Amino acid sequence: MLKERGEEQTEVETEAIVKETLLEKSEMSLLIKDYNDIFSSFDPRPFSEKSLSDDFLLEAKRATRDKKGIYELRFLVPKLHRNFEHEVMIKKRLKEHFRKHHHLLEEEIHLVKRRGWFLIILGFFMMFLSIVIYSDLVHINTLLKSILIVITEPSGWFLFWIGGEKIVYKAEEKRFDLDFYNKMAEAEVKFSSY
Repeated sequence: MLKERGEEQTEVETEAIVKETLLEKSEMSLLIKDYNDIFSSFDPRPFSEKSLSDDFLLEAKRATRDKKGIYELRFLVPKLHRNFEHEVMIKKRLKEHFRKHHHLLEEEIHLVKRRGWFLIILGFFMMFLSIVIYSDLVHINTLLKSILIVITEPSGWFLFWIGGEKIVYKAEEKRFDLDFYNKMAEAEVKFSSY
């Protein structure tokens, strides 16, 4: 956006060009007024311990949704508010947060899948028990036999389907968050002035 006839650019125009260039270079850029925009306003602890803002996390998730790989997370901060010591602490805090939550989600997905497989196996056992009761291998009262079949057969199918739902749907619901935390844990965090 150079001015015609050799006129000099104003400070506002230069700032807008720099901001636009930084946004184009970065995989994910977020414009913040100061460092507190990244963290929860209810948490009085220092940046090295402070919890991240829900607004920041929602915006970061929204920004990464369609991107294949995030290699850089850039925060655009006003020149007057930059503090390099804070930036080092913030980078460390962000990495810790994203790695921790990535690990926690991996464990949660693993636990959901284990429970799902357990329910599937229990469902198969109940259906097998229903077949054994229905056959002539077990000699019991007809009324008791009917009651046991009514209990074991539907419960077997129910456990089987609930277990499958946990493996297929519940674990996959968490896959987006796992991908998000993985991208953010691997991203290089940078700060730039505008």
